[in-house]
Amino acid sequence: MHTTPRSRPPTAVHDAPDPVPARSPVLAGETGRGGADGPTAVASLVETAAQALAEASARRGGPVPAMTPHQVTAMVDEALDTAPREGTDRSAEVLRHLTAVFAEGAADPSHPHCAAHLHCPPLAVAVAADTVASALNQSMDSWDQAPAATAMETRIIAELAELTGYRPGRAGGVVTSGGTESNLTALLLARDHALAARSELDPTRAGVAAARGTRPRILCGRAAHFSVQRAAALLGLGEDAVVTVPVDEGHRMRPEALHECLLRMREDGDTPVAVVATAGTTDLGGIDPLERIADLAAQHGVWLHVDAAYGGGLLFSDQLRGLLAGVERADSVGLDLHKLGWQPVAAGILLTRERASFAPLSRSVAYLNPTDDEEAGYPSLLGYSLRTTRRADVFKIAVTLRALGREGLGRMVDACRSLALAAAAQVVASPKLSLAAPPSLTTVVFRYDAGDDGDAVNARLRRTLLEQGRAVVGRTDIDGRVWLKLTLLNPRTTPEDVAALLEKIISAGDAEAAARNLKGAR
Repeated sequence: MHTTPRSRPPTAVHDAPDPVPARSPVLAGETGRGGADGPTAVASLVETAAQALAEASARRGGPVPAMTPHQVTAMVDEALDTAPREGTDRSAEVLRHLTAVFAEGAADPSHPHCAAHLHCPPLAVAVAADTVASALNQSMDSWDQAPAATAMETRIIAELAELTGYRPGRAGGVVTSGGTESNLTALLLARDHALAARSELDPTRAGVAAARGTRPRILCGRAAHFSVQRAAALLGLGEDAVVTVPVDEGHRMRPEALHECLLRMREDGDTPVAVVATAGTTDLGGIDPLERIADLAAQHGVWLHVDAAYGGGLLFSDQLRGLLAGVERADSVGLDLHKLGWQPVAAGILLTRERASFAPLSRSVAYLNPTDDEEAGYPSLLGYSLRTTRRADVFKIAVTLRALGREGLGRMVDACRSLALAAAAQVVASPKLSLAAPPSLTTVVFRYDAGDDGDAVNARLRRTLLEQGRAVVGRTDIDGRVWLKLTLLNPRTTPEDVAALLEKIISAGDAEAAARNLKGAR
């Protein structure tokens, strides 16, 4: 059996590690991380950046710069044009100069009035861990580029799979760039699984299906993420291979409609490749009825993928994880920990109930993971990802899971959900606002009431708040009407913060409605 010896201090000259070579004279003025002085150089530059970041954020003063897009572009162009050029060790000066404009022109997700998107304020410990990952610059496509990171990702994936409800020791998974990559990878696996199953059909049945113009199909709710259509196109199936299933008023897929679609496909001779259930739609946060959908997927022998990029964070919460009942029956699940996990982008996860499901991605490449290396005990994660070079994003996730634990993250999820319920109650109590639906997760969708001018007023008031640097409010369309959206992912935001934000929205709506009435009177 292959074992790895514990590290030990050198006991003889021949045991000593090779000395770090002196830096090349060509790089004498360079302040990169490499070499024995690397960590000190990084620490100094990080301190410089942190000071510039704090100063620029204070100058900005609000959640977003009080500028038009044209003004932001002009500011960036000027900063790039006037940045110090190459010289003797001017890295700190360039970093300070460009950090200032980058931060002053940023949308700040830690500000309580920056609440438009699934754009979380990252935990400080995760940001620090992300800096370590950047400094070490590991690549996850071979063990010898990322020894500890390979072991760490394997372990963390196993823990998240168990949290999801998968059987220990059997599940597979990989860290991804987010929900779009997770959905694409899952549907690739589902496509190859479906084609393999179809090749085992009775030849007569397969021939009849071909004669009737059979084609692969992917089913999802009408409120599913647009990346499902993109994935179908990238996989060569075409966007029109995606069949959208009707949803209810909460944007949840209707199981009876899914059943009818599956029956109709069978009658037409088409091949259902996958059912994509959504656990947390982008707008209303709707969670499809996973148990009933899992029953139908099993009945029809179709791969079930759950896109839990938004709602997957509920797994951390004792109070709310029941809303995901049935997720453990899916063939694959996508999670985004840069949403309800408070990680710096990117921190996506794709999990499969069976590790063998990743077989279509398996590759043996001589310069990365030769077979004899793997047989000798050097594992490779190359066959789990669509990417080759892939940074060690698992490190910040691992640090966060150990620093806060499931319980700590769960309390943050609960706080954001409670905040959304309080915000919805404030909307309902306002005579000038209308609520689209009660919150399912942490989004609150509403609109300023302005009669026949409602769509134009809501669209304009949002841009006004942006131009004034006062607030970042989301926007969406439901049933052809413009609605506003608060996506509440900051556990430090209070109901009083939300009340102040709603007052800004009402004030901007009043001003826009009055301006339109005055213009109409003329």
